[in-house]
Amino acid sequence: MGKPAKQTDQAHQANPQDAAPEESQSELPSKTRRKAAMHALQDLGEAMVLLTPERLAALALPERLADAILQARHITRWEARRRQMQFIGRLMRDVDPLPIQTRLEQWAGASNAEKARLAHVERWRTRLLSEADALDHLCAENARADRPRLAALVARIRDERAHGEPPHAYRELFRTLNALFAGT
Repeated sequence: MGKPAKQTDQAHQANPQDAAPEESQSELPSKTRRKAAMHALQDLGEAMVLLTPERLAALALPERLADAILQARHITRWEARRRQMQFIGRLMRDVDPLPIQTRLEQWAGASNAEKARLAHVERWRTRLLSEADALDHLCAENARADRPRLAALVARIRDERAHGEPPHAYRELFRTLNALFAGT
């Protein structure tokens, strides 16, 4: 009885050929990871649906994917839109998402920089209206500032506010400061 036990023990020992399929199976992503990757592709597709037509064209997507994205823009029903987004995610499997993601991040960064610049313009406009020496500081910081024009706009804003008129000069001051800080 000892010999059959040895043969059985040898049969249960790890065989290098048998281990290879197990290792390759463990290297495959789990179902959870595959689903997470699909959701990431769908999220990327959702971001592309929100892009302007010019930016979408700049991505140079395959025609079928671009058409699916354009169709998704016109779908208003929740379930139909969900299915369309899943379809876009499925089409995204055939596309390398890294360049698209990089481009979207670049555009988001540019958008954030633009928001920061506009916030800077708004702070200067508020400062010009609330601080007496703000115009001096602005002209000292920016040599291109047109001091007489800015002073006239600030005076017009105060006059408009005193008489309850629409804020035309207030908007004009924003446009002037925006052009000044944009470098145009």
